[in-house]
Amino acid sequence: MTLHVLAVDDSRTMRGLLDHALREAGFHVRLAEDGVDGLERLAEATPDIVITDINMPRLDGFGFIEAVRRQRAFRSLPILVLTTESAPELKARARDAGATGWIVKPFDEQKLVDAIQRVTTM
Repeated sequence: MTLHVLAVDDSRTMRGLLDHALREAGFHVRLAEDGVDGLERLAEATPDIVITDINMPRLDGFGFIEAVRRQRAFRSLPILVLTTESAPELKARARDAGATGWIVKPFDEQKLVDAIQRVTTM
């Protein structure tokens, strides 16, 4: 079964890196450029996992995660935060919002794939 991943990041470069790495690993990938776009994409196709940045325009990662979690259909959807931030208080805030895990950029492709597989088989 091919996993469907929704990757939300305002950086075109990061979206490209994620798209390439995840497709190479055999995932089906949808991309969104910020939290508002991510919510629209979420409504179009139900992903198996979401990867989101924190610092984005229009709707940041915290707001995006909270909006996803308010939808009954997505309460148990794994959400990985992929960001340059590493402060413990931000990790705690993401956990409180409903994030499943946290990965710091720049990411190692294999570690990202391993994390996806780990949280989607829980």
